[in-house]
Parts: sequence; C-alpha cells; structure tokens
Amino acid sequence: MLDLPLLLAFVAAAAILTITPGVDTAMVLRASTTGSRREGVLAAAGISLGCLIWGAAVSLGLGAILRASVLAYTIVKLAGAAYLLWLGFGLIFKPRTGLATPETTPERNSQHAFLRGLLTNLLNPKIGVFYVTFLPQFVPAGADIAAYTFFLACLHVLISLVWFAVLIAASVPLGRMLREPKAVKRLDRLTGGVFMAFGLKLALSPAR
Repeated sequence: MLDLPLLLAFVAAAAILTITPGVDTAMVLRASTTGSRREGVLAAAGISLGCLIWGAAVSLGLGAILRASVLAYTIVKLAGAAYLLWLGFGLIFKPRTGLATPETTPERNSQHAFLRGLLTNLLNPKIGVFYVTFLPQFVPAGADIAAYTFFLACLHVLISLVWFAVLIAASVPLGRMLREPKAVKRLDRLTGGVFMAFGLKLALSPAR
C-alpha cells in the first residue's frame, strides 16, 4: 500500500536531513577535492552501504534492540567515537604534504575512502536509532512494516547518493585549486577537526 502524500513528506524530510552538513558530507568533500572523483564516489558508496546495512538491521528488529539496550548502544557509540577521533587525530597531526597522482597507488587510496565511509556509518549507532524512530512515522497503515521500513531506508540512501553526486561534481573543479602542499595540509586539518568534533559529540551524547 502506497500513501503518496506521506511518501512525499518523507522525501522532503529526508532531503533536508541529507543536505545538513555532517561527517558524511565532510568525508565525501575531502575525498573528491584532495583525491579524485573515484575516491569521492567510493567514499559515498561506503557511506551508502553502511546506511543500507543499518536499514536492513532496523527492518529485522535489531535497531529496536540497540535502542532498548543502553550497553549495546554505548559499546557501538564509543567504538564509533574512537574511530572518528582516530581519523581526526591523524589528519590534524599527520596531514598530507601533497596529493596522490595516478602513478601513486590509486587503488589503495580508493579502498581507504570506501572503508572510511563504511566504518564511519557502521560504528554510529545514531543512524540505527534514527531509523528506528524516524522511519516508522512514514509507514502507511496496512503496509508490511519491515519491508516498507527497508524501502524507506533505500530511498534515503538514494537521496543521499544524489546529494553526494552534486558534491562530487562541484568539488572536483575545486580540487584543481588545491594542488599546493599548504592547501592540502589545511584541508586535511580542517577535516580532521570536523571528525574530532563529531567524535566528541558522539562520545558525549546520552544513551537513547
């Protein structure tokens, strides 16, 4: 059963939440501006896969367990915060002095971009809790709750991919202006600061 007005309301709400600046936006921007279009795409793919896994977990009921269990939430939360802090620390205190060239191991850089995006989302329990609390509001009466919840999660990922495509298209030309070592260092440190700020915010957030 499809409730079009309710679905459109979800699309509007999800779009607003997607374009709100956060770790995902910072990660895709950094990957595409100081790396390559391929790195930006793979960072976006990793982030999206993480969201899909959370969406599947929520539709299967695991998200509700995470919401109900303070211990489970805290374990995942602290792991995610530690990962973001570790990434941020590395970017601030060990920034790159130049950009990768096509001859320098692009495969390795691309793999790292994908894994960073994937792990950042998998280790953030707020995504699971967000899906548990947000998605059911847009499930129409009479629909299969598990299947429709996963459908909404997939739709959210699709909206995110469109946004990431816009970011990548806009940031690749900017990347040509960031070839100076000083510019690379500054952007790495700026991104590291963003990661550490969100890591601290996640670590200090109360269990829900």
